[in-house]
Amino acid sequence: MCGIIGYTGHRPAVPVVIEGLRRLEYRGYDSAGVGFVQGRELHILRAAGKLRQLENKLASCGTFLATSAIGHTRWATHGAPTEANAHPHKAFRGGVCLVHNGIFENYAEHKQILQGKGCVFSSETDTEVLVNLVADERVPGVSLLEAFALALRKAQGAYAVALMDQDEPDVLYAARHSAPLLLGIGRGENYVASDIPAFLPYTRDVVFLEDGEIVRITPASWQIFSLADLMPVSKSAQRIDWDMQSAQKDGFRHFMLKEIFEQPRAIAECMAGRTDASRTAVRIPEMDALPVPSRLRIIACGTSFHAGLWILPLLEEWAGIPTNVEIASEFRYRKPLLAPGETTLVISQSGETADTLAALRIARERHSPVIGLCNVVGSSIARETDAVIFTQAGPEISVASTKALCSQMLVLLLMALYWGQRQNSLPKGLAPEALRALDGLPAQLETALPVLRTEARALAWQHASARSMFFLGRGQSYPLALEGALKVKELSYIHAEGYAAGEMKHGPIALIEPDFPSFFLAPHDALFAKSRSNLEEVQARRGPVVVLTNSPKPGLHLDARQAWIIPDAWGPLKGFFFLPALQLFSYEAATYLGKDVDQPRNLAKSVTVE
Repeated sequence: MCGIIGYTGHRPAVPVVIEGLRRLEYRGYDSAGVGFVQGRELHILRAAGKLRQLENKLASCGTFLATSAIGHTRWATHGAPTEANAHPHKAFRGGVCLVHNGIFENYAEHKQILQGKGCVFSSETDTEVLVNLVADERVPGVSLLEAFALALRKAQGAYAVALMDQDEPDVLYAARHSAPLLLGIGRGENYVASDIPAFLPYTRDVVFLEDGEIVRITPASWQIFSLADLMPVSKSAQRIDWDMQSAQKDGFRHFMLKEIFEQPRAIAECMAGRTDASRTAVRIPEMDALPVPSRLRIIACGTSFHAGLWILPLLEEWAGIPTNVEIASEFRYRKPLLAPGETTLVISQSGETADTLAALRIARERHSPVIGLCNVVGSSIARETDAVIFTQAGPEISVASTKALCSQMLVLLLMALYWGQRQNSLPKGLAPEALRALDGLPAQLETALPVLRTEARALAWQHASARSMFFLGRGQSYPLALEGALKVKELSYIHAEGYAAGEMKHGPIALIEPDFPSFFLAPHDALFAKSRSNLEEVQARRGPVVVLTNSPKPGLHLDARQAWIIPDAWGPLKGFFFLPALQLFSYEAATYLGKDVDQPRNLAKSVTVE
């Protein structure tokens, strides 16, 4: 959450920074600001609200002589989303300004000390305390780099920080601890940013910073130091394969819609190189050196947690691995017992999710092998796990995750097959059958998506006036019901609950009323008859029902007043059609209600605070 972009080079810096902030809007924010040096004087402009409010202010200012700048989009933590609380923040004395993602946990005690030294604060933020702490450390004989390091050593919590000073107009400093920050290396220009799309139009050469590292960049150079002792750290740049087309809407109205329709390609790219030449066995070389787990603990948050729940029955059935799935924010505050031979699998789209990272580190402390599943090369999870598997979904810009979840589900399915092969526990012929079905899945899904969207729009317009909804499912449909409810809440702000259909009679059925729709996920699987019974219980109480099911077959008929026919597929691959149907329903409901689909209120793409 929040976005940072810093630039120093030969171009007019403020337009570069504003463009970078626009490419980081998907991270979620409620105010924005820029800082730049022009005429040896530090200038700061900030505005509450969307980036266009800041651009309106900049329109009346001459900024084209500045060739270095820092910018920020803020998601409020300390203090309301006002102009006074927006970043950058300037020190009370001196020409230093700073932007900051994360939380400075012990800011209150340092604020009190600084106030005792005569420092006056104009905001409610922890960030203003941090920039004044830097200024306080900058005494004669102490360089800005040294003062920056001294201040950060006193800061507790997670942060990504970028800083500039009017006395060094072409130099930027930056550092990270438990929050994403990276360098973009250009020719005669360099960048710092919280994510790659911020500078993707200019360079694809990236240096990933580690926790406890501090960097100094000029137009012609970059140097990385250890925060602990300011000793130089040797690093090299990596080439990113993304292109600008991947980070643009490509004719779609919203990024979310584009990313839903990119799921067939994401599946194909995720499959690439992960089967043998005969297409009869799964290959995951990243995991060859690790033993098959005697037990598996999956830890994740939000949508990634739903991916873990979805794969659980297949890991147990196909691979014979007892599996638990846990919410990272709960796991990290227990004293978990990890059995000998137990492996931990952490799932995160960004690879920077704060609670999931904390859980990862707890598992490592308890000597559990840790596997990471994420979408971002160079992320913290990618670097800190014993093995990492990338979903290869490409950049996902919309805050609400779509193709990232689809890719997670696919990789998890392949992992279940892979471990089943190694255990010799797969039913005979299952792996070749599964891989044949997976080969045909992208084309089948590409054909289905336009039809699903048309049907989703009609249903969304019919039910968008509801104040509450149920999404109900059994087996592998239960996590998809959770995800469907989450998407409706995220995008349309309608209250929705995902529930295990068999639990309806244990309380929630009391909520059923004529204006309270229930969406039943009832694919043609082993639990179809049970789902039919639950559906009839709701209809008997005059609750409106929409049932998502496959085409009627003998013995598999549902007496539903409103049926949404979803294309059928082999076994668990049915979920790859139910998932986009639910995504499209939530998308169409939100657009019908006039909501901000790509940037829902109060949400952020990469959740790097607790």
